[in-house]
Amino acid sequence: MPELPELEVVCEVLQRRLVGQTLAAVDVLPPGGPIVARDLTGQGFAAVLTGAAVTAAARRGKFLIFTLAPAAGGPLWLAVNPKLAGRLQLAAAGEKRKAKTWLVAALSGGGELRYLDPKQMGQLYLTPDLARVPEYAGLGPEPAALSLADFRARLRAFRGEIKGILTRGECVAGIGNAYADEILWAARLHPYRKRTQLTPEEVDRLYAAMQTTLQEAVAKVRAAMGEAIHLEPRDFLAVHLRSGEPCPRCGGPISVVSANQRLTNFCRTCQPGGLIKGM
Repeated sequence: MPELPELEVVCEVLQRRLVGQTLAAVDVLPPGGPIVARDLTGQGFAAVLTGAAVTAAARRGKFLIFTLAPAAGGPLWLAVNPKLAGRLQLAAAGEKRKAKTWLVAALSGGGELRYLDPKQMGQLYLTPDLARVPEYAGLGPEPAALSLADFRARLRAFRGEIKGILTRGECVAGIGNAYADEILWAARLHPYRKRTQLTPEEVDRLYAAMQTTLQEAVAKVRAAMGEAIHLEPRDFLAVHLRSGEPCPRCGGPISVVSANQRLTNFCRTCQPGGLIKGM
């Protein structure tokens, strides 16, 4: 699942490559239309997008937001929520399409912007009001916008296991399964510790780990991804999806727990405090 670091870099690339261009032609490929492309304008997804100029690109949490100036009418937004496997791709017009490509937009400057999604779980919302996009209005602040005092206050509003809280977009935006594992490893906190069990010093450590981990990941993704925005470089991750491998810090084996259709990786030596069955 693309998270804050990947989407931040994708947004940087699209700010350079897409903003200022017009969507000369838009093709929604069946059967992706009714599942992937969600028209909240009532005027037709492809029809409204065709001829629209892209005036801005931004990231908000795990959404990519494109501001559009359509050929007629007021401004609109295209909100991309890639979820588990959705990806955007910049491609040459004649380049072979990857499997499960659901949208192709020809760009006025040449080339195409494509959306592909093997799981067909993500959505593209065309809307005159971003508040109508599911899960968007309730997003919490971006990690970089949070002071330590703000972070402490936001955590107090949530109960339960700390990993689950980190991945709740209404607490803090942009963190998913992978980077929650990385942040908690950096903070030396067990992912299944209850928030109410954390000491003030541990909360401060968690905040510092969140900031450092995400900032460093953005830099590493930027270097590895380049302009290939459909890729998800993660070979630098310390623990996520590395079950059985040695912990980079202590050398002990990385553990894995599968619960609620989600894999959690951590080091039992570096992150003590849980009685969870697993590897």
